[in-house]
Amino acid sequence: MTDWHIIDGWLDAATCCPSPNFDARPAGMAVDLLVVHGISLPPGEFGGDAIEALFCNRLDPDAHPYFTAIAGLRVSAHLLIRRDGRMQQFVRFEDRAWHAGESRFRGRPRCNDFAVGIELEGTDDCPYEAVQYQQLAATARLLMARFPGIVADRIVGHSDIAPQRKTDPGPAFDWPRFRSMLDHPEVD
Repeated sequence: MTDWHIIDGWLDAATCCPSPNFDARPAGMAVDLLVVHGISLPPGEFGGDAIEALFCNRLDPDAHPYFTAIAGLRVSAHLLIRRDGRMQQFVRFEDRAWHAGESRFRGRPRCNDFAVGIELEGTDDCPYEAVQYQQLAATARLLMARFPGIVADRIVGHSDIAPQRKTDPGPAFDWPRFRSMLDHPEVD
C-alpha cells in the first residue's frame, strides 16, 4: 500500500505540471470512468520532455519531423506515468482533461466529461514496465476511493472508447496483471 494522497485534486506523489488544456466538467457530472492510454513522443521513443511539452502547448514543431503535425493540438491527460515510474500530473482529477477525443462508453458519448485519463509512457507493442503497473494500480485504487463510480469494469483502454480511432494502450498492456494488482495491493 502507498501513503499517497489526493489533495485539492492533485496527487501528492506526482510532479505538478499544470496544463492549460482543461476546463470544468458539466455541472453535476460524476466521475465514473478511468481511461488508460499509451503515449510516446516521438513515436517509439521514450524519455525527454516532448509529452509534457505537448500537454502544456510548448511542443517545438522543428524538434522532430513528427511534431509538425501535432504541435497545434490542444490535448492533455490527468496523469502521465513514465517508464521509470515517475509521475507528472497535468490536470486536477476534478477537472476535465482533454484526453479521450471523440469517444463513447456503453452508449454514452463525450467520455472526457466523466473520465479520468492516465497516460503510460509506452507503445502498443512494447511491454510496459513493472513499476508502471504498480503506479497505475496504486493510483487507480486512490481514484476508486475518491470517485466511487469508478469500479473495476469501468477502467478501460483508449481503444475501448474510441475503437475506430485509437489502439492504445495496445496488446502490450497486460490487463489481467493490472486487474490482479487492483484486487491485491500487496502484489505492488
